[in-house]
Amino acid sequence: MLDFKKLFQKSNEEEEGQGLVEYALILFLVAVVVIAILILLGPQIGSVFSAVTKGLS
Repeated sequence: MLDFKKLFQKSNEEEEGQGLVEYALILFLVAVVVIAILILLGPQIGSVFSAVTKGLS
């Protein structure tokens, strides 16, 4: 006789693994976008911090 609980447990485990992979891909893409923005805007952000430190001293 088929045990439907075991069949559904296997599919749930596979879906959990798939969900983890999707979250990892999203996290990776967000990290790539943040790094790209920091590379493009890095000098401007650095000049803002320099101006703030000069203003404080």
